[in-house]
Amino acid sequence: MGVSEDYFPDEPKRPDMKTKCPGPATIAKLEELSKVFDTKAAFFVTDFYNSLGNYICDADGNKMLDAYCQISSIALGYNNPELLKATRTREMAVALTNRPALACFPSTDYYEILKDGLLSVAPEGLDRVCTAHTGSDANEMAFKAAFLYQATKKRAGKPFTEEDKTSVMNNQTPGASDMVILSFTEGFHGRLFGSLSATHSKPIHKLDIPAFQWPVAPFPTLKYPLEGFEKENRAEEERCLKDLESILTTFPHQIAAAIIEPVQSEGGDNHASPFFFQGVRSLTKKYGVLLIVDEVQCGGGGSGKMWLHQHYGISPDIMTFSKKMQNAGFFYHDPLLAGDRPYRQFNTWCGDPSKALIAKAIIHEIKDKHLLNEVNKTAAYLYAKMENVRQKHLKLMLNLRGKDRGFFVAFDLPTVELRDKFLYTCRQKGVNMGGCGDKGVRLRPTLVFQPKHVDILVKTIDEAFDQLD
Repeated sequence: MGVSEDYFPDEPKRPDMKTKCPGPATIAKLEELSKVFDTKAAFFVTDFYNSLGNYICDADGNKMLDAYCQISSIALGYNNPELLKATRTREMAVALTNRPALACFPSTDYYEILKDGLLSVAPEGLDRVCTAHTGSDANEMAFKAAFLYQATKKRAGKPFTEEDKTSVMNNQTPGASDMVILSFTEGFHGRLFGSLSATHSKPIHKLDIPAFQWPVAPFPTLKYPLEGFEKENRAEEERCLKDLESILTTFPHQIAAAIIEPVQSEGGDNHASPFFFQGVRSLTKKYGVLLIVDEVQCGGGGSGKMWLHQHYGISPDIMTFSKKMQNAGFFYHDPLLAGDRPYRQFNTWCGDPSKALIAKAIIHEIKDKHLLNEVNKTAAYLYAKMENVRQKHLKLMLNLRGKDRGFFVAFDLPTVELRDKFLYTCRQKGVNMGGCGDKGVRLRPTLVFQPKHVDILVKTIDEAFDQLD
């Protein structure tokens, strides 16, 4: 018996497609919903009541193996019994009913909830947490923390001047900061106002929105598999680090922080080596720039470690999280990152105890069921099977990547049209996957994805490529 059988004894044995996807019921429900809610990005309408484990059910009763999982946001499978149990507790009912304004009126149990949950898996050296609502929100709050930290250090304990107070009310310096956040090409850090200025994945994400004039450093464009092109990839990473240092030393405004994803997800599942990430950390320390590691999509165990940056041997100043944790926020250590006085990092809710309780339940299951070990074992099996498919379809499956990075496995197709056709074909066969970048396909299954699920996934991928040949 595997861990998925322990959780989901009634999970479907295989996909079951009753109609095309989207089918008539989905089309009808989308038409109804579109009158009051934007549905232009919807793939299908989901029946969450009948989704179970690694299988997602749509409005037409189609049951699909889900390797995308709400854009990497389902850690333990649909309708996990342990999470359902957590929703029925008195502490959950109280949190939901009373919705504390945590900054002003923190609940009597919030310390215990955080200590027993999120803080129990905090990255080494980061022993404080600021809770938020979404990944974009977490990154924007991290930007704000970096600006507050650098400005507080610069003031060296001096009070605000009258000029500071007057100028800031007109959005002018010196009261308004002219510091900046550095980001990397192809990076994605969210769709809110500030985070969009650090996002460089697709034009559609940013068009029509005013942007800050913040610096952008090159993220390496590597050849895959990484182990097959070590010399070429090292030269590319050295080039990017040289360009990064040039920006850090010549940009006309102070760079408060640099933000980077351990694997660039929305931008194409782009990988780099530990050498590159260690170089980024070294340069940011050298020039007094804070390092924000964005683990919104990468964190929560899908890489085989709790946080993907732990594969690289680096320690950031701030690490943001969301998605698989079912909660959002950032970890940090230096108290100045929370501001030096009240109301600096502030909103009504400052997170949500109900989501922190779900995060705690997820973390307990990861530990109790040794799910990181499960991920590593299943992911090794998955990657080996994918390499076999690649050898069969060398002209269609390009740039297979993600070896030894858990379920962060991806590949490209020759064109965006072929990629989209491939994803549609797999969906009709009962397997749901996601696209990324211009031509990429990414896998984001649950932590309880097992070899039996891998067999179905890989067989479907192989058959879909056969149809495209």
